[in-house]
Amino acid sequence: MGKTLRLVLGDQLNIQHSWFAETDPDILYLMMEMKQETGYVKHHIQKVVGFFLAMRSFSVDLQDMGHQVLYWNLDDENNTQNLSENLSFVINKHHITHFEYQLPDEYRLDIQLDDFCKHLDISFKKYDSEHFLTERAFLAAFFKGKKTYLMETFYREMRKKYKILMDGKEPLTGKWNYDQENRNKLKDPLLLKKPKVFPKNVSSITALLETMEVETIGAIDENNFDWPVSRGESLEVLDYFCEHLLKRFGEYQDAMYSGDEFLFHSRLSFSLNTKMLSPLEVVSQVERYFECHQDSVSIAQVEGFIRQIIGWREYMRGIYWAKMPEFGSMNYFGHDQKLPDFFWTGKTKMNCLKHSISQSLKSAYAHHIQRLMVTGNFALLAGIDPDEVDQWYLGIYIDAIEWVEITNTRGMSQFADGGIVGTKPYVSSANYIDKMSDYCQGCHYDKKLKIGKKACPFNSLYWHFYNRNTDKLAKNPRIGMMYRTWEKMKDKSAILDQAEFYLERLDEL
Repeated sequence: MGKTLRLVLGDQLNIQHSWFAETDPDILYLMMEMKQETGYVKHHIQKVVGFFLAMRSFSVDLQDMGHQVLYWNLDDENNTQNLSENLSFVINKHHITHFEYQLPDEYRLDIQLDDFCKHLDISFKKYDSEHFLTERAFLAAFFKGKKTYLMETFYREMRKKYKILMDGKEPLTGKWNYDQENRNKLKDPLLLKKPKVFPKNVSSITALLETMEVETIGAIDENNFDWPVSRGESLEVLDYFCEHLLKRFGEYQDAMYSGDEFLFHSRLSFSLNTKMLSPLEVVSQVERYFECHQDSVSIAQVEGFIRQIIGWREYMRGIYWAKMPEFGSMNYFGHDQKLPDFFWTGKTKMNCLKHSISQSLKSAYAHHIQRLMVTGNFALLAGIDPDEVDQWYLGIYIDAIEWVEITNTRGMSQFADGGIVGTKPYVSSANYIDKMSDYCQGCHYDKKLKIGKKACPFNSLYWHFYNRNTDKLAKNPRIGMMYRTWEKMKDKSAILDQAEFYLERLDEL
């Protein structure tokens, strides 16, 4: 019998995969840190460190289980920093007769491995990653013939299929969605809890990145890196979320607060996207906790969280495989502006952007409303090239892997797909940001002004966006009211002039 090589990518850390159920001395598992992966976009330093730590922890777990593991650090003498070349080297050196890999979740890696296998002179086999609730092609088949893929329809199908928050064939309490109850501003900071963290010293990895000249963005405290990087730590975060944060999660999931970056969010996205946890086990534990604590946890909190996991997350992954690679170049509005410099520094007079961007640079994290309604909202109103927006989001967040990033960014946030993901662009003036946060307090700009030196840029840019895209948006039934309001406004030319003034000076805002 020959020897089999099994490739494990950095986001395939699923210890529950059927691969690992039994040990076999003729199976060699390969894991590699590569500049190919650290360099396809400029990543946040915490993202690179987090992936390396999680990969190293996983390789130790496999070895402890009795598996044969070959792990290459970034500076391994045989490391060419290229996946295909490294695979060829290992196959030749270890006399491999059969190659296996799990289906990657990024299109570029899927193509690379497909191409690699076409030129192999040994047998090979592909496996499912055994992580998601649906197969790659499910969403496209589910919405066959439809122009718009409604997430709510898909979400209900997942609820039924996996019997989550269901009473027979009907949703528990008779209601599918509690979104209307989950849009509250945080008024009492005393409700907040400190996140569950696992501080560790990572100076050896940051030194490695410096030696290997890996370019990164953002900051890191080498003595206090605190993201979960193992299955054990991830399970502790899940337990902590259920016990301390879940009861307020739904109520404040859209809230933004300058004094706390995490609020009641779980901090599980990195653990999920590296597959240290599975979506089904996370949802099942939350549902079990709810069943035992209905006196203190309402269904609105639980449903809001579960919708993000089995609704948005699964749905976005389905969109990705239904629409790539074309999705990656869609630009419905033809936007071509450069991303302002302050996206890399946080140095802007707009308080909401200063907080959201500075937090992202500091912690490699921002929750979905900060991403959608602050940074994403501004980028769309300012006409930023979706390519630039994609690169920024993909690099800066620890949980950003293309399948989940590009669908949220180019689709949901930038409406660059012309309405596949969202039924309307998600834009707002200062009013929404003020409604959901304390960011407008003490800002250089006045949230109430559309015109003048202190006028909040969001206000004039909002109307400029609608005005310049009348041909594309006026017939959209969800935003017709905006155009009726715009038509009645008396100071249209002054508002447009104000917006043009700002658009010409984006780096100065």
